[in-house]
Amino acid sequence: MVSKKKATFADILVRQNVISAEQLAEADQVAQQTGMKLADSLTRLGYATGEQIARAMATEHGLEFVNLSEVNVPPSVVELVPESVARENAIFPLAEEDGELRVVVSDPNDYETFEKLRFILNRRIEVALAPRENILEAINRHYGQTVGESADSMLQEFTDTAIDFTETVDEGAAVEEIDETSAPIVRLVHLIITEAVQLRASDIHVEPFEDRIRVRYRIDGILVERDSPPRRLLGAILSRIKILSKLDIAERRRTQDGRIKITVGEKDLDLRVSVIPSSYGQSVVMRILDKDSIKVGLQQLGFADDDYHRFKGLIRRPNGIILVTGPTGSGKTTSLYAALNELNTPDRKIITAEDPVEYYLPGINQVEIKHDIGLDFARVIRAMLRQAPNVILVGEMRDLETAQMGIQASLTGHLVFSTLHTNDAPSAVTRLIDMGVPAYLVASSVVAIMAQRLVRVICPKCKQPSTPSNAVLDEAGISPERAATANFSKGKGCRHCGGKGYRGRLGLFELMLMSSKVRELAFNEAPASQIRRQGISEGMKTIYADGIDKVCRGVTTLEEVFRVAKIEEQV
Repeated sequence: MVSKKKATFADILVRQNVISAEQLAEADQVAQQTGMKLADSLTRLGYATGEQIARAMATEHGLEFVNLSEVNVPPSVVELVPESVARENAIFPLAEEDGELRVVVSDPNDYETFEKLRFILNRRIEVALAPRENILEAINRHYGQTVGESADSMLQEFTDTAIDFTETVDEGAAVEEIDETSAPIVRLVHLIITEAVQLRASDIHVEPFEDRIRVRYRIDGILVERDSPPRRLLGAILSRIKILSKLDIAERRRTQDGRIKITVGEKDLDLRVSVIPSSYGQSVVMRILDKDSIKVGLQQLGFADDDYHRFKGLIRRPNGIILVTGPTGSGKTTSLYAALNELNTPDRKIITAEDPVEYYLPGINQVEIKHDIGLDFARVIRAMLRQAPNVILVGEMRDLETAQMGIQASLTGHLVFSTLHTNDAPSAVTRLIDMGVPAYLVASSVVAIMAQRLVRVICPKCKQPSTPSNAVLDEAGISPERAATANFSKGKGCRHCGGKGYRGRLGLFELMLMSSKVRELAFNEAPASQIRRQGISEGMKTIYADGIDKVCRGVTTLEEVFRVAKIEEQV
């Protein structure tokens, strides 16, 4: 008799129609390519929520699923597990009976952690399941300390105890002086970075002023100010950051750039550090480079269906230039890496020239530009062509020589991706011509231009219907007929989104194909406004129009679209 194979959590999700077999296959492929777990791949692709996966895993393993938002655990049970153990292992104590402790975990197969808990707590362990994010929320709620409150308490500790040594530390202090009494500063800098990561920040700003230090995090594109350390800690904080970045702590007059490699929880992170002198000391920005943030497929970027199919077809062309435009922080790198991930197969050779290389992609040859030794974009591209690549990524076409080399590569049978800093797609044509590229080369080599912006997404936990006023709808250019069928929404604000009403971001896109008419306009050096009108007449959806579509679908709000796009862009 043949024994029946036990259903996995993935089989259960398919059987429950939570995901399709095709989605499971795609998630499995992404998991194998990136090394992440299948469950993480499913949530990353947006095919299943953490709760759906945890419930399916509970069914697979015969364990209890716990809704932690409805559980109130007595302090006597919470105290059985130290906060540091709970946070480090993402586990939460649920109940205790006859020497056995029930804990909530997110991975039923993490036997190593279970054994570690048995040893640390000296108790028998029984497990139940919940999504990881819910476990972390429960830890914050029941231990009575959010991440921010931890930072606040540590700052208070420094205010009370760190006065003596910090008064003697200036910005040019030697490493030895810092090391003798640096434990509080070491912990503070690590806590600032940890808090930023847990709050999903992309940047950390440490800015000195006359009477204070301002610490801000950029979360979903918006700067949020944190309670700041005392001004007297500036020298010690800067020295600690410079030591981590392998920078010269005695240099205070010049700009400096470095990198920090750090582990926060289970994440290995790179931080790109920039230090510049300002009026009241040195200002530091640390860009948090999370490798998981670029492990997204094209479909997760936020494309409308028609633009998605157009773009997917474009990146499979054998040659030509595809430009992505937009200001700094508009997601250009993420879009380009998503395209490279789509093309990254054993039968293609892909080489990139980047300044600097922010994310390292397995299977792709990445070259970092080093201007100080003469290794600039043009020289790297020239060398690239001798390596017989199929696909080339040029980080930015910032001068005539780089643009000409990229165009030459496209005309000799290579697919070239690059970026430009322009506000919209049509302006990229005139920008290249203004740089000195002959109009006939622009017309013959560029196959498509995509402009983009990022908008915050309404928090799914506190999303609720919203009805904009007629005046706002009129200002936005939304007709009464369209408004009648729209699904306007907004976020009320909850713990999940930090009270902001938004969590995460998606792209707004403007994809202009170089049709014969657009090529003719480019060849004749027509103004951007004329190229724009032609693009719209051929079906190009503007950034603003794409934003309004997402507002009507309840993905984002009018305020977000107004923040990044202008209504004039649709005409």
